[in-house]
Amino acid sequence: MTAPGMLHGVSLGPGDPDLITRRAWSLLTRTDAVWTYPVRSLRKESYALDIALRAGLSAPAQHQALLFPMTHDAEKLARHWLKAAETVQALLATGQDVLFLVEGDASTYASFCYLARVLRELDPAARIDVVPGVTSFNAACARLQLPLSEQDDTVAIVPAAYGIAAVERMLDDFDTLVLMKVKPLLDDLIDLLARRGLLAHSRFIEKAGSPVERIVHDVASLKGSKVNYLSLLLVKNPGRERGELVRGCRKKTSTEIEEDNPNDE
Repeated sequence: MTAPGMLHGVSLGPGDPDLITRRAWSLLTRTDAVWTYPVRSLRKESYALDIALRAGLSAPAQHQALLFPMTHDAEKLARHWLKAAETVQALLATGQDVLFLVEGDASTYASFCYLARVLRELDPAARIDVVPGVTSFNAACARLQLPLSEQDDTVAIVPAAYGIAAVERMLDDFDTLVLMKVKPLLDDLIDLLARRGLLAHSRFIEKAGSPVERIVHDVASLKGSKVNYLSLLLVKNPGRERGELVRGCRKKTSTEIEEDNPNDE
């Protein structure tokens, strides 16, 4: 009986092929594994596959797109996640390893999370490997030459779809906000940042590290324009009022020191 293969979630970074890790590269150059990759529509190309191809890699003879549609319809999503997992399960049953190509990092807002979860539901014994990668917001900070965090900064990484009220509340608690998937609410976010005096401390980046990367320092200039789904806002909040910070570890009391000293017996 053939032992089932392993599913590898292969993170490729946000767009620059040079950010592919050595671990991911070693898997991608194998000749005995099947490539799978997400598409939002069967009429659209896979951005993850594009990163691999721009790295100079060639897709193996056996490769397959898996549909992960852009919708909030829970039933439709569940149906497509199940179909993708069943497709991968059938490939694994032949003894082949399956690589699922992921833009960014496989553990961060990635289609791979749903695929792995449903596959485990179908087969609790399924062997799954996650290869970490560079996230879009880490790459964005590097491209912008802005630190994600310094010293005791607090950081929030959230989809902008949580809404303007939620984002505004976070501005009271976090020194850096990474707002993902800003396309649907961009104009409202610009208004909020203007009202809070944070436009000068905000940066927009789209498809970080790719040949069509776009960086905008004057975020207000984007109002009324269309942006790509793979875009984010990096918001620094230098005027945030902070509470008291307790630094370092608590010192032991003299009693605790005596109890911990084996020579005191």
